[in-house]
Amino acid sequence: MTESLRQEVTIAASPDRVFAALVDGDQFSAMTGAPAEIDGAPGGAFSCFGGAITGRNIEVVPGRRLVQSWRAGPWPEGVYSIVRFEFSGDGENTRLTLDHAGFPPGSGDHLGAGWEANYWSALRRHFS
Repeated sequence: MTESLRQEVTIAASPDRVFAALVDGDQFSAMTGAPAEIDGAPGGAFSCFGGAITGRNIEVVPGRRLVQSWRAGPWPEGVYSIVRFEFSGDGENTRLTLDHAGFPPGSGDHLGAGWEANYWSALRRHFS
């Protein structure tokens, strides 16, 4: 049995700029202050927060959609979840919807708080 979560946030930047911050390793590192290596191409591997989060890009539609096979380091070997980012323009802002599914039971609260602390807050600071 697995769990899922959905979060929606607004970021004060265009969808293209928000997308780039998530798929460019240098921008991601500058945004979060943590080491990241990201190949933003379809099938490209990524390692964020010094290897605490790893995976591969499944679907890459710049400024519109990013789907990733995503795992946290402490999960059992071979366990991956699916992360889907949907980007839409809202004037000068981006409405970003995250769907994260297939993670181990009992991880939802920790992951939900982690998305806010490590991604949404970092994006807001980066673009303020």
